[in-house]
Amino acid sequence: MEKFKKIGFVFNCLKDAPEWLLSHAIMPLALEKEECFRIYFTGRHKDGKSRISFFDIDKRSPDKLLYVHQSPILEVGAKGTFDDCGTVGTFVMEHENKVYLYYNGYNVRNTVPWSNSIGLAVSKDGGETFEKAFKGPILDRNTLDPYFVISPSVLIIDNKWHMWYTSGTGWLDIDNRVEPVYNIKHATSEDGINWLRPNTVAIEQENFEECVARASVIRDGDKLKMWFIYRGSRDFRDGIDSYRIGYAESDIKSPHDWVRMDKNNGILPGPEKYDDKMQAYANVIQANGKKYMFYNGNSFGKEGVLLAIS
Repeated sequence: MEKFKKIGFVFNCLKDAPEWLLSHAIMPLALEKEECFRIYFTGRHKDGKSRISFFDIDKRSPDKLLYVHQSPILEVGAKGTFDDCGTVGTFVMEHENKVYLYYNGYNVRNTVPWSNSIGLAVSKDGGETFEKAFKGPILDRNTLDPYFVISPSVLIIDNKWHMWYTSGTGWLDIDNRVEPVYNIKHATSEDGINWLRPNTVAIEQENFEECVARASVIRDGDKLKMWFIYRGSRDFRDGIDSYRIGYAESDIKSPHDWVRMDKNNGILPGPEKYDDKMQAYANVIQANGKKYMFYNGNSFGKEGVLLAIS
């Protein structure tokens, strides 16, 4: 079992935030570069809409902040497009001298709070600047995913692209609020853009009110290892049902078939005050012979980005 030692904040919203950032630094995404780890995150802009930006930390001393980018790297979409109310980074990878940034785009809705789809942006300068690959999403609602799709994790195995994405399974009316529920599904592609979705569930909900989301998948020998998040639907805003980090394993030959074993996640909430109520949005990468987990703590990452190292 992996065991992660907590390092604490590598980006603190109270002291490190650029001028545009109103609050939060959620969904950390790590990209290994020669001298640093580049961490993409999503924050709430002063106009109330989510934007994506990044900061760099030292690879040798990851608690050392080297650089904070002072502006968002991806704007919201034109009025009426899938991302006109905000963009949320969910996965980043380097492939053939390009950096692929998969992201959630969302719209505010009337009958439910929002609608989410998955978009793609590409960088040709090592992850400094990005352009949207398309004005529309690469994954959206369809006959098999009727509610929403979000938060992909992508891995290329033997020249085939694999995606583990979050699929909405419905909406619940709880305490005068409409709350989403969701699981994690598997899809494949030949190019990272056009995806086949056979409605294969990778991580099931243990009950209909459980929410399972935001896979982070790595290859470790002939195994695939996944860290994800799960919560209940009742008291989940820093309460008893708040997000926790889950864990599952799969054989490299069957990336759609997973065994869930949450107790092997390698990290527990608290006693530190920054994650004693919630642990969310874990992103795990391998570098320097170690595993690095970037994640958010209490209040959905309101205070910043945390790091733990295996």
